[in-house]
Amino acid sequence: METWIIDILAVFMISMLLAGFIIPKILLISFRKRLFDDHDERKIHKGAVPRLGGLAFNPIIFFSVILIFGINIQINSDVFLTRIQQSAVEMSFEFCALFLLYVIGIADDLIGVKYRAKFVAQILCGVLLISGGVWIDNLYGLLGIYELPKVVAYPLTILTVVFFINSINLIDGVDGLASGLCIAASFLYGCAFIYLGHYIYAAMAFATLGVLLPFFYFNVFGKADHGKKIFMGDTGSLTLGFILCIYSIKLLFSISHEVKTYPNPFILAFAPMMIPCFDVVRVFFRRIRYHKSPFLPDRTHIHHKLLDLGLSSHLTMMIVVGMSISLTVLNVMLSEVININILVFGNIALWIVMNIAISQIIKRRKARKGIVDAQ
Repeated sequence: METWIIDILAVFMISMLLAGFIIPKILLISFRKRLFDDHDERKIHKGAVPRLGGLAFNPIIFFSVILIFGINIQINSDVFLTRIQQSAVEMSFEFCALFLLYVIGIADDLIGVKYRAKFVAQILCGVLLISGGVWIDNLYGLLGIYELPKVVAYPLTILTVVFFINSINLIDGVDGLASGLCIAASFLYGCAFIYLGHYIYAAMAFATLGVLLPFFYFNVFGKADHGKKIFMGDTGSLTLGFILCIYSIKLLFSISHEVKTYPNPFILAFAPMMIPCFDVVRVFFRRIRYHKSPFLPDRTHIHHKLLDLGLSSHLTMMIVVGMSISLTVLNVMLSEVININILVFGNIALWIVMNIAISQIIKRRKARKGIVDAQ
């Protein structure tokens, strides 16, 4: 294990250093080629801000993980290859899926891609994940369901992949929000993989953490008027959503074959994604309720509602990320003593009550200012 910890730390440091070097270069190229984020009524930023920060994510994660793999193979090929054999097969398919999303994301950031084409790519990513041998095979008591037959598990896995990818993509509306949520989730998943002994995935999770920290700095603290601010764009949000989905489903799939007792595996695997997933479901049904397309953007996400309360973008980001971390830790701890169904429906009830309360405050605030709320 000690060797693996060194490898994981090395992957983390390489990823972070490369991101700190490459992201400023992306900024420079973006300004020279005038590749900026389009401004509209939903956007809160001012000035010219490049949207290609996500270009750095996949290459840096791939480079740092594969480099450490190569070094380990050179040092002790037989032992290392035996240990990573199954994970290497899985990651081969996962990296192919990530490359597919990476290309789609670049095309979307540069020229735009219709949402139908993005959905097809996301479905293919789910198929590739299953082809590599990873899928949702157990719900651990959710709605009384445990092991799943493949005829149910495969479609559920693909649906989860599409859902996760879009949850991160849609919550990326405030500086540092998507990257902050992904930083917290990557750290938790990385620690969980170390605990389970899945060091290859732990290395990948900490590589993700390493590339996100410099990006978070430029995204949150960079000044647009100094040319130091950058967004991740769809290239970043699409790939990050799928990366977190890989970690979540792999964690769930791995624990199902363990004999030790853990906090409920379903809660452990999906709690870090609770807020973005709950937010997407709420917004989706709200748009349908008001006869709007669920695929068209608006200003009804949780971060928009907090902004409407008069909070700053930085405070909004801190509240949502802090809420996500707190709920994740609380759910993981409570899952050892509370039935999963009580816990899940308790979270849903809490989310509904919180959103209703915020909406009522916003309505009263607008009423005092004489603002008519157009649905």
